[in-house]
Amino acid sequence: MEIWRNLFTGFLYAGLFGLPAALTGFHVVLLCLKEYGSMLRRWRNALEVITVFLGSLYTFGYLLVESVELTADWPVQLSNDQVHTPVATFGWPTIAVLACMGIVGYLILRLIPLRYMPPLVVVLGISFVYAGILVNILWCIQVSKGEYSLLALFPINCIMMALIQIKDLMRQWNSMQREEPKTYSHPFLQTCSRLLDHAALWPVAALVLFLPVFGAVIGTLVLLGQRPDDVITAFTQTSEWNLSQKVSPQNIYYDEHYLCTVAAGGHKKIVKPQRLGVRHGHKVIVNRQLCIANAFEQILEERVPRIHRRIRRFYDTYGFPIARGIRSPYTADLVYVLMKPLEWMFLAVIYVCDVKPENRIAVMYLPPVTIESKTLGDKRAGC
Repeated sequence: MEIWRNLFTGFLYAGLFGLPAALTGFHVVLLCLKEYGSMLRRWRNALEVITVFLGSLYTFGYLLVESVELTADWPVQLSNDQVHTPVATFGWPTIAVLACMGIVGYLILRLIPLRYMPPLVVVLGISFVYAGILVNILWCIQVSKGEYSLLALFPINCIMMALIQIKDLMRQWNSMQREEPKTYSHPFLQTCSRLLDHAALWPVAALVLFLPVFGAVIGTLVLLGQRPDDVITAFTQTSEWNLSQKVSPQNIYYDEHYLCTVAAGGHKKIVKPQRLGVRHGHKVIVNRQLCIANAFEQILEERVPRIHRRIRRFYDTYGFPIARGIRSPYTADLVYVLMKPLEWMFLAVIYVCDVKPENRIAVMYLPPVTIESKTLGDKRAGC
């Protein structure tokens, strides 16, 4: 059984990490080769499809695992380990248009045989590809930070795929038996024809053509409501990333297993959050119900520790799956209302057992303070 478990683990890691590494290595080899035969060409066709599929799937999954909130701009206060979007939401239309330009340009170069394309169409396709490469480079610079660096792997492969295709077209053009180039009476057209007939100049010509194409696209986007500098500000008007120039509010920490979820996740008019508190070294949002429940637990721990341990064990066992289902403000509101009878009972016990009940409630979740050799505040912080 242990052998099969190890084999399964090995295949799992090979699929998650080995396959992306192998695909990247394959594209590096193709980029370095001057020529390659029909077998490698067939492998290239299949592996490019796999790269696009797995790259998109892995990137989306990694964003979910790392809690990257693509819809949360830098001013939004997040919670726990959530991270703000690496691309500002106002810039998504501009980035999406440039990415689509790159995809369209690549498909033109990849699917249309070279013998059916005039050199000017090839150069125009390369200029479109440059738009996609620009977006990929900015994304790679933005996310190449610690554990998020893996988000740059798929864009790097996309850049290599584009460069491989451009290089392959240049090689095909140089090996083709072409007719004599046409002669134009106008000197400028004649010069352009001669330049485009040299495949080595295509990348440079595409870069020159990219500037007016890029300007026309940005101008159109401005007419549709975008800003002319959205290509850059989409990455700089963020926080926590390499190109970021903003500082977001500190994340609020709340324990998703307990009533902290209700205090932080419900509508303010219903759950009535009062202030920030501290639980296990993290900031949490607290309301009166949460403080009363914690004060009640503290009294049980002091007066009847055995009963407290049983109640705590029961709460840890059944409270977690219930609290895990609190995923919307309305659910949090419902839990708050259902807890009201228990809150009143807790409050009655506190008033019966404590000389200064409101003082005990008030210090819940405050930073620990030593009073009369007893640490109050976050002594338990269990609810």
